[in-house]
Amino acid sequence: MSQISFGDFMTLPIKNQTLKTFAELGIRADLIKGLTELKIITPSEIQCEVIPKLLNAKIDLVGQAQTGTGKTAAYGLPLLERINPKEEVVQGLILCPTRELGQQVAKQLFKFTKYTDKIFTEAVYGGPQIDRQISALKRPTHIVVATPGRLIDLVSREAVDLSHVKTVILDEADEMLSMGFKEDLNKILGFLPDVECKWLFSATMPQGIKEIVNQHMSPNAYRIEVNPKNVMNQGIEHQYLICEEEDKLHVLMQFLKSEKKNRGMVFCKTKAATDKLAKQLIAKNVATDAIHGDLKQKERDKVMRAFKKGTLQLLVATDLAARGIDIEALSYVVHYQLPDNEEYYTHRSGRTARAGKEGISLCLITSSDMKQLRYFEKALNIGFNQIRQVR
Repeated sequence: MSQISFGDFMTLPIKNQTLKTFAELGIRADLIKGLTELKIITPSEIQCEVIPKLLNAKIDLVGQAQTGTGKTAAYGLPLLERINPKEEVVQGLILCPTRELGQQVAKQLFKFTKYTDKIFTEAVYGGPQIDRQISALKRPTHIVVATPGRLIDLVSREAVDLSHVKTVILDEADEMLSMGFKEDLNKILGFLPDVECKWLFSATMPQGIKEIVNQHMSPNAYRIEVNPKNVMNQGIEHQYLICEEEDKLHVLMQFLKSEKKNRGMVFCKTKAATDKLAKQLIAKNVATDAIHGDLKQKERDKVMRAFKKGTLQLLVATDLAARGIDIEALSYVVHYQLPDNEEYYTHRSGRTARAGKEGISLCLITSSDMKQLRYFEKALNIGFNQIRQVR
C-alpha cells in the first residue's frame, strides 16, 4: 500500500474490506451491550480502521470522516476504554465547534456506557451562565466535552483541572478553524504537553489543519483517509433544478408539497436571507423556523427543541448555525442558495441520509450557478441529476 504525503506524517487510506464486529475490533462486552441497545451492530468503515489502532497503542491520529459516518463511536469507544472510572479526575478532553455538537457527543458517550462502570462526562460551552458549569465540574468528571472559548475561560478561572488528561480529541476540526478558533486550539494544545494521545477528526483537510497537525502532533501520526470517491455519503441523491431567482420560493413550495410530511432543512448563505425565507414559509402555513448566529441562546434552544420534537417540519439555517445538528430521519436538504465552497456543501448535505438511510440534496440554482455546481461535482467526485420540475 503506497503512502500519500501529508506534512511529515503517515497516511493510511481506508481499504475496501469486509466489515467486522465490534467484538472483533476489540471493544469489550459491556460497551457492546450498550451499542446493541442503540441498534449499532455493524461497525462503519472508519470505525473498522480507527478503533483497533486507538485501542492498542498510544498514538496520534488524524481521521478524515464526514458527518454521519460514525466517527463519534470511532473515537468515543477507544476513549471510554482508556478511562479509569476509579480515578475521579478529568482523563479525556473532546473539543467541538458548537454547543449542539458538544451536547450530542456527551449524550452519545452517556448512552454507550449504560452497562459499564460509571464514567461521567460533562459538556461545557458558551451561552449558559458559566457559574452553573463551574458547579457541575466540581462533581466527579472523567471526560470534558468543550467548545474552545468556554474551555479557555474555565481554565483561566481554575475551574477545571486538565493536568491528568491523557487523551485529547479535536472533532470537526475544520469547522473549528472556519469559526475562528485556531488561536484557541493552539493555546489549548499548548498547555497540554503531556497528553499521551492526540486524535483529530475533520471532514476536510485545509491548510490550517495541516499547520495544527505539524505543530502539535507526532511526526509519526497516522492518518486515516476515506477514499476520495467515498468522501460524500453514498446514500445521498444529488439533484438540481434551474429556475429564476424570483421563482425559487414557488419551486420550494412545490418540493415541500411533494415531500408531504417528510422533514428536512433549507440552507441560505446569510442571516438576512434565512430570516426572510422563514417568514415567507410561515406565511404559507409551513411549520418552520430559522436558526442563525444572531439568535440568543434561549431562542436557539427553543427552535431546536421544536424541531427535535417534530413540531417543526422544516428548519431554515445558515451554515455555521447548523453545525452539530443531528436529527434522525431528515429526508432532504435544500440549498436555496449555493454555499461558497465544497466543504459547506458536504456539511450541509450530511444532515440527511444518516445512519444508513437515504436522502435528497436538492440545489435550486440559476443558470449562472452552473459553473459552481460543476466545480462541486469535480471536487467531491459526485454527480448531480437535473430535474425539470418537482413531481
